[in-house]
Formats: sequence, C-alpha cells, structure tokens
Amino acid sequence: MENGSAWHSKIDNNKICWLAFDTPNKSANVLSEKALIDLDKILDELHLNTPRGLVFTSSKKTGFILGADINEFTNSHKFDDIYKATIFGQSIMNKIENLRCPTVALLNGFTLGGGLELALSCDYIISTDSNKKCLGFPEVKLGLLPGFGGYLRSIKKIGPISALDLMLTGKFITPKQAFNLKLIDVLTPWDSSDNKEIVAEYILSKPKKTQAKWYLRILNFLPFRILIYLSIKNRIRKKIRSTHYPAPFSILNLWKNYGSNKRKAHIESAKSFCHLYLTDSSKNLIRVYKLSDTLKSLASKEKKLNKAHIIGGGTMGADIASWCALKGIHTNLQDKDINFLQPGLKRAKKLFKSKLKNESDILDASKRLNVDLLGEKIKSADIIIEAITEDLKAKQELFKSIENEASSSAIIATNTSSIKIEDIAKSMSQPERLVGIHFFNPVHRLPLVEIVKGKQTSKQIYDAAISYVAQIGKLPLPCNSAPGFVVNRILAPYMNQALVCLMDGYKPETIDKAAKDFGMPTGPIELADRIGLDIALHVVEVFGATPPDILKTKVIAGELGAKTGKGFYTFVKNRPKKSSKFPNPDKDLSDRLIYSLLNESMSCLDDGVVNNMDLIDAAVIFGTGFAPFTGGPLNYAKSIGIDHVVDRLESLEKSFGSDFRPSKGWKKLTI
Repeated sequence: MENGSAWHSKIDNNKICWLAFDTPNKSANVLSEKALIDLDKILDELHLNTPRGLVFTSSKKTGFILGADINEFTNSHKFDDIYKATIFGQSIMNKIENLRCPTVALLNGFTLGGGLELALSCDYIISTDSNKKCLGFPEVKLGLLPGFGGYLRSIKKIGPISALDLMLTGKFITPKQAFNLKLIDVLTPWDSSDNKEIVAEYILSKPKKTQAKWYLRILNFLPFRILIYLSIKNRIRKKIRSTHYPAPFSILNLWKNYGSNKRKAHIESAKSFCHLYLTDSSKNLIRVYKLSDTLKSLASKEKKLNKAHIIGGGTMGADIASWCALKGIHTNLQDKDINFLQPGLKRAKKLFKSKLKNESDILDASKRLNVDLLGEKIKSADIIIEAITEDLKAKQELFKSIENEASSSAIIATNTSSIKIEDIAKSMSQPERLVGIHFFNPVHRLPLVEIVKGKQTSKQIYDAAISYVAQIGKLPLPCNSAPGFVVNRILAPYMNQALVCLMDGYKPETIDKAAKDFGMPTGPIELADRIGLDIALHVVEVFGATPPDILKTKVIAGELGAKTGKGFYTFVKNRPKKSSKFPNPDKDLSDRLIYSLLNESMSCLDDGVVNNMDLIDAAVIFGTGFAPFTGGPLNYAKSIGIDHVVDRLESLEKSFGSDFRPSKGWKKLTI
C-alpha cells in the first residue's frame, strides 16, 4: 500500500500473505475509517490475485486490534450515513470470509470489538497465551452492539449462550477461556518462535473450521430462542431499565427475531447498531468512555515508582497497600501492632487470588507486600501514604515525623477524605511536599482517586502523584483542597436529603427505589449503611451542617450500618433485609434527591474545586456510580435544560427550604 497506510503485506516462500496492521502514531491498533478503506482495497486485490493463505498480524506490542476508532464515533448523526458505514464494515468482513484461500487471525493480546469481529471473519484464530483478560465485545458498554457481523459469527462459532454472554456483559476473557469456549482454535506460548510454523501448517493442511456443537446450534431454533430470550430478559430487567440502557435488550431482540439467519441477521444487526448509536444513552456512554480516557491522559510519563510505604493498617490503608502490591509496587504496611494488620493481610490474599490466576504471580504479589511495624523502610520509599484515623492533630504529628525521615524525592501523601491539605501541612517545614491522594472504599472496586492540591503543594509533587495513580491502574481526578474535596462534597447533600426524607415519613425502601429508578446503583439509605453511619455523621459535621437527628440517634445507639449488622436496615450476611411492600416514590421525593446532587455539583464547579464541567461529571460517575447513561450530573442538567433545573430548584426551595437554593453557578454555565 501507499505511504501512510496502516497495512503492510509480505508474501513468504509458501506464497502466504502476511498482512501486518500498524496504526500510525498510536500505541494500539484501531479500525479507523482510513484503515478500513485501505483494507478494502487490499482485499479486492487479493480476490483477484489470491495467495495460498492470508494471515492478519499486529505490529503493536499492545495487542491485535482494540476495535473501531472511538474518536470518529461522533462524526455523524444521520441514520443513513451510519448505516452506510456499518454496511461497509460488514462488506469488508464478508470479503475476508469469502476469500478463496485459508485465512488466519494471529492474536497477540487485546482483541476487542471490531478487532474480534475481524478475527471471527477468518477461518482460524490462533492466539498467544496470556493470563490477561484481553478478548471481548465491549460495545454494550458504549450502548451499542457488534455491528460488523461479529454478532452472527460468534453465535455460529461458540453457540448462542456463550456468545450472548460476551455481548450482553461486555466482559473480557483470557485467551485460555476463549480457547475453552472454542472461540480460539490454537493457543501458542507467549513469545513462541514457532508461531509462523504453526500458522503455515494450518494454512497448508486446511483443518476443518470450528463451529458450535449440534446441541448448541439447535438453540437457535425458534421455540428454544423464545424460552432462552424470556429467561435472560427477566434477569436483565432486574438490573437495568431498557429506557436507560437499550443495547442489551436490542441484542436479545435481534437474536429472538432472527437467530442465526445469515442474510437477515447481518442487515438487522446493522440497523440495530444505527438506532442504538443515535440514542442519548449511547452518546452519553461514549462520553463516559472519553471521560475515562481524559483522566488517564492527565498522567505525565514520570519515572515509575518502585517502593511504597503505607501508614495505617485499617481498611483503607491495608487495601491501598494490597492494591499497590498487586500492581507491581514493593509495598510496606505499617501500624502499631501486627494484630491491627491481620484482617487487611487476609483480604490481600483474597485479592491476589481473585485477580491473579497464575500461582507464581500470586506468590510474587504476596512477596511484594510486607509488614514494617517500626517504619524502618520509610527512608527508601518512593511514596509514603498516610491512612490513619481522621484526626487533624494525629496527622500533623505524623507528618512532622515523616518529613524528617523520607527521601527528599519521595511523594508524601495523605488519604484524608475531608480535612484540608493546608491544615495538615501546618506542622511541616516543607508544606509544599504534601499532597492528597484520596482513595475510595472499596479500593479494589472503585476506579477513582482524588489528587488534592493544597495551596502550597508543588507542581512537581502534584504531577508525580497523578502519575503514580495512573501507574496503579486508577483514574486520577485533580482537584483543589476544600472540605470534602469533590465526591464527598457532592454526595453529602444527596445523602443528607435522603435522611431528611426519612424523617418526613418516607420508608427507607421507597427512598432507595426513587434513586434506583433514576439509575443510581444503590439507594442513599443503603449506601449510608454501607459507608457507616458514624462516617456519614463525620462528613456532615465537616461541612458545618447540622446532622439530622435520626443519624445522631443511630450513631449514639451503636447502630452504624452493615459493619455492626444494623443501621437503617438490618443486615444478614452483609445483605440488607428490605420489606417487599412499601409505597412507590412520588416526583417530589425523586427530585429532592437528584436535584440536591445536581445543585451541589454546580456549586463545586463554581467554587473552583475543579476547573471544568467534565471533571465534575467524571468524579461523580466514577466516584459514586451516578447513572452513566446520563453522561454525568452536569451533562444531565444541560440535557433537560438549565432553565428547567433552576425553576425546579426554586420550586423545591419554596416547598422544602434553603437547601435547594439554586447555585449561582447555573447562570454562568454555557449551554
């Protein structure tokens, strides 16, 4: 191909064409419009001058193909244009499938979305082995479905149950798991020099193509389809609403209506893709994906850290330490007594076993996590994170001591959730060295970490903290020091309003249903119980607000939520016991909850805690689980109209008090 093409072909002595994909100026391969056009031309040439075999390979160390270029997704807004592009993509995959020679996809890591669809168009899929979960159809997480024919080809190759599971969940699987599903035909060692020989042998011997077993194929017949469709649909409806997330239901309906009918399934999957692409849900989920990329891109390519020292062996400290060790950092965990550390060390073992499938990797991670009761390793640490109790004096005394022991190049950080960085740094002779690195609980599950800049924090330390968070696979959210920072500040009025509604006579179950009906993952009453009512009380007090009496009463009684077995709910095996009979929420209740959160989001932006709207939306989505299909609280406010939001807040203020007084920032927001 001409210069600038991502495709590079070579014919070997066996007359096999090796077609290497290498997207220019990117670390990973993506199927951009240009890449597809170039591939289409190459395939036309190969149909005229057919080689003995065709092998797709990647020149990237990061993997095979990540899928379509997400940055091109917002270029078109017309159904006909999107449909034309989708059908063009399908035609390319059909050309691969219809070549008059054996075709092989040689995978070497991440193979996602359109990349997996291309692989499935080949006669055989050969992959290097790995423990990484690197194969899947993530389209559903963008509110879409596989549009280039992967829907049908995956069903034909591994059967509808396994194929639907991949498409409906968007989960990634390892090459070994894919091999067990028969999605991959051959597994080879990671750096095998025999790969070319194995591929050549497949092309020359032309073994029978893999297809689903007969007992899986018959599930595509209509009677079976209906039964399976109803079962899966009922399970999905318990978790999500079709109005919020239409993609899983579209995938199911596509299979129910057309099964494995090749002609109809291809056309209808293209139509479904286009309809989904034009929904607000998909636009907002793509926005969420880009917000994640934005946070990742904030990290500069600083020198990677090798040694971490965590002080405080409670839930947060121990879990931060185990996460660091999991991500390859040699970590020391310090507390006053080994008995304080034992629960956290047990959780670390469970974490390593759940995240690492290889026994040697588990052992290596365990070796990277060590106990240092006396803090002897502080001096050699690249980063020191304090995670002790939320007591200002205790933190000040600790940092005064740490500052004298730490290396001059070390990052010194606090995991405080509410105390201002400037207040903690008052005890330090070099307050510019202190930065906030605020993780959320549970550490292993929540991706966001707030990087909090005090008034004196140096840019060098701040940037290094952001890079560290990216290094351990988390999303860094830069913000300025202020009470509650971003997430807790925005969450506090929402939680507080839920408790006020409880005092007004609403049932806990009704309040939680109002939030979940909107799209929140967990209702605020259950969330308060899970956070801990003592912690919830502390957060309210940090903001100088008057805690609801019902919250103070529970804390005084020792009913602190899930950790004590009783809060607003009674917990059995860490599950809240909820009544099945309770009144449905009314509009006032729903609006009191959601609009309190929207209003505080705007106030947080207006006060300069973060410097743009995207960071607010990212913080609330990745830090609280705020309904992703909305694109974030401020994006949602813009979608329903700023004037409408202000009018509703003014109405709520008249009915329920000054908590709903509209933020001054609404007037400044550019629509």
